[in-house]
Amino acid sequence: MNLFTKYNRLLLAVLLVGLLSIGFLFYNALNYTLNSKIDENLREELIEAMDYQHVKNIFPAPPEDVDLVIEYKPALKVSRKQYSGDTTFYNPRKKQTEFARYLKADIIFGKSPFHVIILNSKAAQSRQVQIVFWAIIIPVVILFGLLAIFNRYLLMKLWLPFYDILNQIKSFNIMKASYKALKTNISEFQQLDEALQQMTGQIEDDFREIKLFTENASHEMMTPIAIINSKLDTLLQSGTLAENDSNALLDLYKATNRLNKINQSLLLLVKIDHELLGEKVLLKPAELIEQKKDNFKELIDERHIKITCLTDDTTILGNKYQFDILLSNLFSNAIRHNINGGEIRIELKEGELRFENTGSKGELPQGQIFERFYKDPQSDGVGLGLSILKQICIKQGFSLQYTYRPFFHCFEVKFS
Repeated sequence: MNLFTKYNRLLLAVLLVGLLSIGFLFYNALNYTLNSKIDENLREELIEAMDYQHVKNIFPAPPEDVDLVIEYKPALKVSRKQYSGDTTFYNPRKKQTEFARYLKADIIFGKSPFHVIILNSKAAQSRQVQIVFWAIIIPVVILFGLLAIFNRYLLMKLWLPFYDILNQIKSFNIMKASYKALKTNISEFQQLDEALQQMTGQIEDDFREIKLFTENASHEMMTPIAIINSKLDTLLQSGTLAENDSNALLDLYKATNRLNKINQSLLLLVKIDHELLGEKVLLKPAELIEQKKDNFKELIDERHIKITCLTDDTTILGNKYQFDILLSNLFSNAIRHNINGGEIRIELKEGELRFENTGSKGELPQGQIFERFYKDPQSDGVGLGLSILKQICIKQGFSLQYTYRPFFHCFEVKFS
């Protein structure tokens, strides 16, 4: 739940509780006023009845008012207390049951005690109370509704700069566009905007420095590594070294070769990260797979690996250089981690490329295999091949997934 929705719900809850409280208090106040007025009328009617009875020595005739009923009943004793309250009674004049206010009192007629009950129908007064009540409450409800709608509209307008900033943060890409300053006269959003401008500016500066440093360092390392390799190769080919010296130089030669591969892989990752490998074009993966299969034919034949290739004539939009690296890594990975006399299955169909290969290992840890420098301890690789695959797929908008079924490792690339 976002802040905006939560605030509106709280506001509506407060308005509803306030409206119910006001309605309850207002209705009870009206009802209390009505009862007080009726009680006063009932007491006046009782006084008039007692005065009439004292003067005329008879009970007064029923009043002409159809809402007023006076009843006399013989009693055993006389009490000075009077009781009043609400009740329902059958009105013989209207011939219907109604809500009423009553007053009970005792009087002496002659020498005999009587209970006097005076009932006053509340039907007419109740209708008046309801009319007054709704005449007040309905405008209040409309006012609260308008207030809620206006408040929602006002908040949406006030929070627009916040959502603009949020959208910019979500879509921020250091490789494409910088953060754009926001136009707002609200000081809190101005402060937030200034802070984000400073932060994104600093991130861009740091990124440019790291990018430049990485590119320069990788390039600078290539020359000395090439020189070391060349010198070592010359010494190994000279045939003048003792066996121990030759073995030591051979280890050194392998180490520098490995260092060279790491350097080239890191340089390639930098270029992929920085999208420095050209634009996307329309590619025909089936033709590229056949070419790549021919390139790896010698290695495949050497290890007696059976290869099955089922390809549809599809096209995709991608960077040719990166797609070539992707196929090279898939072939290299499927051959290197295969078993002698194993099998490779390649299937290409619309929007999907699947590489399956047999292997001596069981299922690989899916959460780690695409991490940089992760590799099997017995592997002679540098641990960057699969991370390069993953990075190419991310940059090309593809998805890469690894699955395992006995005894096949499967890498599936989806192009959309």
